[in-house]
Amino acid sequence: MSSFPTGRQTPSIWVLCGAVVLCLSFVSFGECQTSPPPPLPCSTFKKCDTCVPHAKCLWCFSTNNCTEYPVTWLLPPASLCQLAEARWGVCWLNFEALIITLAVIGGVIIISIVACCCCCCCCKKRRSRPDGDDERFIRRREEIKQRAEERNVERKARHDQIRKKYGLMTDPDHPYSKFENE
Repeated sequence: MSSFPTGRQTPSIWVLCGAVVLCLSFVSFGECQTSPPPPLPCSTFKKCDTCVPHAKCLWCFSTNNCTEYPVTWLLPPASLCQLAEARWGVCWLNFEALIITLAVIGGVIIISIVACCCCCCCCKKRRSRPDGDDERFIRRREEIKQRAEERNVERKARHDQIRKKYGLMTDPDHPYSKFENE
């Protein structure tokens, strides 16, 4: 026989299981968290390869030193390092080339967006006004529709004459004239 109850389980078992899970979720199995060590100052790095991986550091080839990137300036001032000699991010690309490359890529993106918008607007204007073939098609369709309406009016008039002739249509002046004959 199995030791598990096969019938309906009592709510106290579910409450007990829930309490155990809740207690275990509050217990931390990790070690005590310590604050990370303070970052090294940029002046401690003596090579370009060790300096530029840190986003706050800038390597200057003319002075062969690693300095803090001047965050108050968008570009490092010439007194700190010439743009052609400054490296940030990677050693093989100077800051001047990086700026030019980013400007060209940004310009290409902006020009392509503007070109796409202009093309979309021009295409919508062309589609919105019909050309000669479309105008002829629309005019012909209107003529066909007008002739069909004229034929319907003529057919209705002929049918009304036939109905009147055989007494199937009531006279609008005498609505009860049909009943007088019977």
